Amino acid sequence: MAQLTQAVEKHTALYVEAFNAGDVDAVNAMYTEEAVAIWEPGKPLTGQARIDSVREFLAHGPRMTAVPRQTFVTGDTALLVVDWTIDTTDGDGNTEHLAGVGLDVLRRGTDGNWRYAIDEPYGQK
Repeated sequence: MAQLTQAVEKHTALYVEAFNAGDVDAVNAMYTEEAVAIWEPGKPLTGQARIDSVREFLAHGPRMTAVPRQTFVTGDTALLVVDWTIDTTDGDGNTEHLAGVGLDVLRRGTDGNWRYAIDEPYGQK
C-alpha cells in the first residue's frame, strides 16, 4: 500500500520509490480521486483511464529519478517544480530516455496527506 505523507517535501521521493518498485496500487493511491495527469502533451487523463495508464506504463519496468527544484505551499495546495528522468522501453522493446521539468499540483486531504491533483511532467520548458 502507498506510503502517503503529511510532509509535502517527502512526497516526490515516496512517489519515486513506489514507481521504481512497480507498485501500481501505491502509485495510484498518491493521486486524488479526480486527479488529472498529462503524460502525453495535449492528452489529459482522469479516472480509470489514468489508473490504467499507470498499470500499463509500469509493466515496462521503468526507472525514475525526480528531484524537486522548488516547492510552494498555500493552505491545502502545493505546487512542485520537479526535474525528472525516466529510462524505460517502448512498445517495440527499444530503450527510451524521457526527461523534463514537471509542474505538480498537490492537495492535502482531510487525512493530512498530500496527493497529486494535477501531474504535468512536461509543464515547464
